[in-house]
Order: sequence, then C-alpha cells, then structure tokens
Amino acid sequence: LAGLDISNVKKLFQDDDDDSCSDYGSRGKSGSILERFVQDRNALFPDTFQTNHLLFYERFKAYQDYILADCKASEVKEFTAEYLEKVLEPSGWQAIWRTNVFEVLVEAVDVEYSALKAVVRLSEPFLCDAHVSTFTLECMQELLELKKHQLPLQELWVVFDDSGEFDQTALAIEHVRFFYQHIWRSWDEEDEDDFDYFVRCVEPRLRLHYDILEDRVPSGLVADYHSLLSQCEALYRKFTNLRNDISSSDSDSEVENVSMVEGVKLYDEMEHLKQKLKLIENPLLRYVFGYQKHTGLQAKGSRPMGTKITHVVSATIMGSLLQSLIRDKLCPEPCDEEIEIQFHNDPLTAINACYEGDTVVVCPGHYVVDGMFCIADSIELEGYGLPDDIVIEKRGKGDNFVDCTGANIRISSLKLVQHDAVEGILSVHHGKTTLENCVLQCETTGVTVRTSAELSMKNCDLYGAKGAGVEIYPGSTCALLGNGIHHCKEGILIKDFLDEHYDIPRITMVNNVIHNNEGYGVVLVKPTVFSDVKDIAAKISEDIPTVQLNGEVDNVEDLGHEELRECATAELELHERAEISEQTEGNYEIANELAATSVKKSQMHKKRLSELGITEADANLMSQEMFVSIVGNQFKRNGKGSFGTFLY
Repeated sequence: LAGLDISNVKKLFQDDDDDSCSDYGSRGKSGSILERFVQDRNALFPDTFQTNHLLFYERFKAYQDYILADCKASEVKEFTAEYLEKVLEPSGWQAIWRTNVFEVLVEAVDVEYSALKAVVRLSEPFLCDAHVSTFTLECMQELLELKKHQLPLQELWVVFDDSGEFDQTALAIEHVRFFYQHIWRSWDEEDEDDFDYFVRCVEPRLRLHYDILEDRVPSGLVADYHSLLSQCEALYRKFTNLRNDISSSDSDSEVENVSMVEGVKLYDEMEHLKQKLKLIENPLLRYVFGYQKHTGLQAKGSRPMGTKITHVVSATIMGSLLQSLIRDKLCPEPCDEEIEIQFHNDPLTAINACYEGDTVVVCPGHYVVDGMFCIADSIELEGYGLPDDIVIEKRGKGDNFVDCTGANIRISSLKLVQHDAVEGILSVHHGKTTLENCVLQCETTGVTVRTSAELSMKNCDLYGAKGAGVEIYPGSTCALLGNGIHHCKEGILIKDFLDEHYDIPRITMVNNVIHNNEGYGVVLVKPTVFSDVKDIAAKISEDIPTVQLNGEVDNVEDLGHEELRECATAELELHERAEISEQTEGNYEIANELAATSVKKSQMHKKRLSELGITEADANLMSQEMFVSIVGNQFKRNGKGSFGTFLY
C-alpha cells in the first residue's frame, strides 16, 4: 500500500451503507478518490482516470466481494451485468474509445448491461486521432451506425471528473477490461462448471499476473506461459471451427468421420496445454514444478593450444599469501610442467575466462557480484581457506545465481550468499556437479537438480530457503552425504511426474541432518493416479528394484499388498508412525514410499506398452533404482514431520 494516502485506502475497502453492492463507494461523496492520468502534452484529448495501477488486493476484493462472488464459469457474464447495473452511471460521462487504429472522444447516452456495452455518440467538438487520415467525422459516424452505436466497455477509458460522480463508473469499466484481458479464457465456459470460478480460475491467474509484475516469476517461465496461452487460443479456435462445421453438417460421410477424429486430437492437445497452464497459474504448483530450462551458454571446450590455466581470485595479493598459494595449491609437489597463472579481482571474471579443465582458486575475502555464474565447461572452483572466510555474495535481481551445465564441475570451500533472486542459489541443468564443504545462504530455493543432471553434495550447510533446500527432478541423480539442511520451507523436495517421458530419480541420502524446516524434512510430489491405472497393483512385476536400508537389502515385494493398494489409489496421507526413533522412521518412510512409487511407475509403463501392442516390455527399462541408499539421516524439529507426500 506504499504511496497511497491511508484515508483513501480506507475508502477503497469500506462498505457503503447506502449501497451494499457498491464498489469502493464514491457515489454521493465530494471529490474523486481516483487520480488523474495526464495525457501527453501534445494530445488532443482530455485526461482520464488513473485505474491501471490498482493493487492486487483492490482487484481481489472487487472480483470476490462485488462482481463474481461464488458464480460458476457459465454465470460470469450474468453476474458482471448485475454488478454493472448497480454501479455504472447510465449516461452523462465521456470516454476515449481506443482501438489499435484510432482514438476518438465519445459520450455515453445509455448502457446495455447484459451485453457489457455502452451506447454512445460522438462528442462535440469531434476529436479523433488515427494512424491514417481517412477517419473523418462522416466515416466515424458511419462506423458507429454499423455498430448500432454500441461499444464494448473494455474499449472505453472514462474522462476524468474531479466531482467523484463517475469514480465507480471508471473503476467498474477497469475491472471489466482487466478481467477480459488477463483473467478470462475463451474455453473457461466449457470447462468444469460445478466449481467456484473465482477460486478455481480468477484468484490463481490474478496472483500470477501480479507475481509477474513484481518480478517474482522467472523470465523464462513468463515466456513459456505466454507461449502456451497463444498456442491454446489457436487450438481452441481451430477446435470450435471444426466443431461448428461438424454440427452444421447432416451427412455421415467418411470426411465427417475424419473431421471428428481430428477434433478429438485437437481437444487432447488443448487439454494437455491447459494442464500446463494450470501448473503455472497455481502458486504452489508453480513453486513445486518450476520449469525445465537451461542456459543457452555453450561450452568453450579446450584451448586451441591445449593449455590449462589456474585462475587466482583476490582483491590484493600479499607476499605471504602468494607463498602459501604456491606451496598448497599452485605447486604442492615438484612438477616438470610450468603452470600458467592468471590473476583476477573478482570470481565472475575468472569463471568467464575459463576453458575446459581450468581451475579457479578464490582467496579469502568478501566478493560482491552483480551477475550470474554460467559454468558450461568442466572446471574446478575452490576456496583457499574456510568457507566462512571466502564469501561470494550476489547483488541485484536475476533469475539465477549459479547455473551448471558442464560435464564435470567441482565447487568446494566457498560460502554463497543469495539476495533478491527469483530462482535458487545453484541449478544443475546438465552433467555432474560436485559441491563439497560449502555454505549456502539461500533466499528462494536452494539447490536444484534438473532432469538428466547429477549432483554430489558432501559436507555442506544449506539454510534459509523460502522454498525447498534441495529440489530433485525426475530423471536426475542426486547423492546427499553428510549435509546440514535446515531453516527452509521444506528440506528436500523430490518430484516424480509418473510420465513415460521421464525416468525416476536415483537418490542417495547418507548421514544428513535435516532439521528446523517449516514443513517436512522430505516431501515427495507426485500426480494422482487416474481410474484407468488403479488396477495396476493387482499384479506385481517379477523385476522389482531393490532398496538399501541401513545396510540391508529389502525386496519391494515385502512392502505388502496394503502399501501397494495405497500407492495405486494414490491417496494423500502420511504413513503410520511406527514405534521407532524419529531417525529410523524417517529413513524407512522415505524409502518405502519411493519404492512403492517405483513399482507403480513400472506397472504403468508396461500397461501402456501393452495397450500399444508391445507384448514383451523390457524389464530392464523398468527396473531403474529410484532409491540407491538411505542410511543414518537424522530428522529433527521439522514443523510437519520427517516425511510427507503431496498429490497434484
């Protein structure tokens, strides 16, 4: 609410006793509570109301309390018309009619509430600004006559009046305009109509819009979302045109049958895109799934001469420091080959200068960088000293801090401090990254291991993430050994899409201490299993992966039919607490759930292959080990317990 006068804020959210359905109540009040939007100095037109800077909570309150309430998607237009009838002045106000081609000043003489249109006439004197000179007074009058003098409300911007008489009119039209520009989708009315439209669609889309405005969504995800919207709109137009053609045809010809098959295909494609949109629109799922991208930076490879360079980073080089470096790092043993050394003032410059096989040694100091580390070659980045003495702090907004795509990257003995970022502190997109003896002070998500990537994280301390400390994607390999993960929203988040396009992750967790996290120590996120696969658990595969627990090997068949039935129906619940220590309980809970999920996914694969006519499914393909080992982990004081599952 920064920048708003507190008395005006109270007015914005105060119910009007005289009109319980009024929006922000300006009727009968002296003076406007809305600001004036000043037009360009050279513009012909009068100033308008400033309405496009409304806060999230102002729009939220308007849609929830005054306009849509608990209506269904099919009732949206009806509810909006009822709202407008209560708050909109039917005549006496001027507005600028704006299109992509021209702007013209008009005057409202009536309102067609059910059509969400205003009945207008041209104002006197005639004011028009067009990209072409053909829009004369006569042309514009002819155009209005063709439209029966009715214009959509969202194309009108109300002219400013400081009396306060037309504040509600300007606000109401802004709500209609914003709704149909940013909230409403062409297909909404055909979707499930038994649910509260505000809760199901309006609130998540409104939150996403403001998250994007306030730079809380990665730029790549924003681009993906707009691309998906465009694709879905195009498919929906094709689908509706095809459906109309079929419905208007009385024949039962082969051509019509082909059209119906094409229509089903379009519908399936559209539903697939709509599900992706819902994942991004839902705040929780947007956090859970993020999006799969990788930096476009290409690896440089080896230098043309084949040489490898050691890059030393230090603000200043003292003689004693240089002697220690030569003794401990640069030439620890007598060697025949000369070592080429380059000196840098900051680590970002050093990493950007690296080629395949180079080493970066960072001397003690506090380094502030305003940029992103993109490591695309196999290099070593190591601190010379204790992690708390070698601090690399990120300043400024950005999607990422450290992006790793190299085949074999090693980072050790550093403290990374993240500020004001959208994504996590370190993301492994491709290849293998080893993180050892590091301190990670996070702000959003901590470390992310993307599909097909590999992370080995040893003896690190990670804390402060507003999301998960470690996010493990399907198809990745992750070894967590002797780490402390604490004071995050969730400790470790394991994602399983249960889709044939993704392998299950392979995870090792040994001797980690996961404590004082707000939610669970470990969370498994997985989709609900639909009715067509609920019978999978009836037949158990002969090739079932093994799970190592505290040094012992158990067969997943020993989980029993009760666990398999629970896994097949995929109900959202926590496993029953056994009368054992919290440490042992957490290890067993995680392993059993992941093993059961592995069985379910294997059976789903085989069922799908069988439906495609492939009778001999490759058992080796299905027997990926989801969980290599879980030994000696401690779970302490996590807000919701050591382990939980979340269904989407």
